[in-house]
Amino acid sequence: MKPLALEGAVVVVTGAARGIGQATAAAFTAAGATVHRGDLDAAGDSSVHPLDVTDRTSFATFIDTVLADSGHIDVLVNNAGVMPLGSFLDEPDEISRATLDVNVWGLIHGMRLTLPHMIDRHQGHIVNIASMAGKIPFPGMAVYNASKYAAVGLTAAIRRELHGTGVTASAVLPSAVRTSLSSGVRLGGILPTVEPTDVAAAVLRTCRTRQPELTVPRWLGAWKTLDGLTPTRLMSQARRLAGDDRGLHADPAARSSYTERVTTFSASRQ
Repeated sequence: MKPLALEGAVVVVTGAARGIGQATAAAFTAAGATVHRGDLDAAGDSSVHPLDVTDRTSFATFIDTVLADSGHIDVLVNNAGVMPLGSFLDEPDEISRATLDVNVWGLIHGMRLTLPHMIDRHQGHIVNIASMAGKIPFPGMAVYNASKYAAVGLTAAIRRELHGTGVTASAVLPSAVRTSLSSGVRLGGILPTVEPTDVAAAVLRTCRTRQPELTVPRWLGAWKTLDGLTPTRLMSQARRLAGDDRGLHADPAARSSYTERVTTFSASRQ
């Protein structure tokens, strides 16, 4: 599959008001693409289209607006995501549902609404922002883990279904990223810390390589081999020493603003 030219490409980015989405939109713009940004938090920024990825009608309105304005879509970056932390047993059902709806159904809605147009043109690329939490389970992130494992598997299966259509799908799997999602968590330990711009660069790289998965940083792609070769007891001990349970011990005060946003969103859907 040949690289997708970014100069003049029409790109859609969800969750684009901040963090990885904002950095990704800026990177595509710098590469000469026309970028359409969508986000639930679009207030005060006329360049961001209001978008609730859990609502198919909201997503369809966004895609229809993009098609009316630009005529087609070359790249869809499904970036919108939430990451509540804490004990699995203490997490409210509505927070768990919101996590699965945003992190899984958001991808499903975006792809089902966008792929038909790409397939008709025999050209296009989907990038689903997953996480290394889609490969590595962490205490304090159980439902988030489940959603990202789902994102990785969903992307891989759809990639196979798209074979021969001229359209591809890639999953980008960042380690710990310095965004509001990780606020209040002591970073480092088992996973290296990366910046939103690092993830954005990986997203653009998949447009050139069309590879199925790309970890950020890339050397984390060796995790599966390392995990498979390391005895279970040794790996478990190493992970405890590295503090892989930091999701259980996040600072509530430092995380309060983000937690309030997620709680308000989940409550609005009841």
